[in-house]
Amino acid sequence: MIATAVPPKPSGLALMFGWGRLRFTLSISIALGLLLGLHWNSGPLSALIRTVLLGLCAMLVFGVFEQWPKRLPRWIARWVLQVVGVAVAIPPSTAIIYWLSTKTGEPAFYLVKDRMEGFGALCGLGVLLAPWMALGALVRQKEALARHQALAFDLERSELERQALDARLRLLQAQVAPHFLFNTLANVQALVDTGSEQASAVLRSLIAYLRAAVPRLNEAATTLGQELELVRAYLELMHMRMPDRLQFALHVDEAALTLRCPPMTLLTLVENAVRHGIDPSEDGGRIEIHVQRRGERCVILVSDTGAGLGQAGNGLGTGLATLRERLRLTFGGDAHLRVSAQQPRGVRAELDIPARGAAT
Repeated sequence: MIATAVPPKPSGLALMFGWGRLRFTLSISIALGLLLGLHWNSGPLSALIRTVLLGLCAMLVFGVFEQWPKRLPRWIARWVLQVVGVAVAIPPSTAIIYWLSTKTGEPAFYLVKDRMEGFGALCGLGVLLAPWMALGALVRQKEALARHQALAFDLERSELERQALDARLRLLQAQVAPHFLFNTLANVQALVDTGSEQASAVLRSLIAYLRAAVPRLNEAATTLGQELELVRAYLELMHMRMPDRLQFALHVDEAALTLRCPPMTLLTLVENAVRHGIDPSEDGGRIEIHVQRRGERCVILVSDTGAGLGQAGNGLGTGLATLRERLRLTFGGDAHLRVSAQQPRGVRAELDIPARGAAT
């Protein structure tokens, strides 16, 4: 699960002249300008320009009071200051627009009856509608803030869930380490107790193997290629311990070597076959490992001709139970592990996981 950063809330000029706010102001101003232009003495273009300029002035005042002053007395809310400020700013803003539109040498607009009537109409309409526009902008702003906070909460919750899953997965991986080490050391002890000449060679192989295997126990993910290297080293180690009772073969699809899986996944299945299949059987047996990629899936098959489910017991140790939990945390419900008896004897473990890309 990958967390995505919440985009920062805009501030300063980016907030005052944000595209959403500008679009809202222009749409309302243009609509009003077109309506006024139907009855405007100086033509629809003049009405449109004046209403757009007045709307931008109101937007500017709205944005200024949104951020200034930084602290307000308790008896006044900021939204009240913004709405009142917009309403109060309409008359002087309208007067400035008319003053700027008066050509040099012409009388002031308040001395011309037609222009004064236009000024009064535009000013009255602005005072009437601008506060409602400000309230509408505040509602939109509150909704956007609520969505922003909801997104932030969702991402924070997702991040916490991911951290919890990672912690649970690492705990389960930490349980795999002693489980594997104790089993392997018990095998070495058995060789030493029996005075086997192979005890020293097995111990050297074990040390070399542990140097490669132990650092990977804490990794979040590994590849099937790395897993197969460990499995091959482990089986060679076990073959040195019981050369007449253990045979094995690996059949691997090259396309599956770079696929990801939790550390010790394949090794757990193989170790389970050795411990509960080959070891309890007087005649030993053979372990066959098949790894194949099938489109968007990868199928791993570990079968042995050892003691079978009847003698090994239904639980087959804690390794498989831990592996199932680790697979659930890594792949959710998209990984399937099935263990069944095979004829004439032995156990077949089939793991079906998503074919995800190479670990980096």
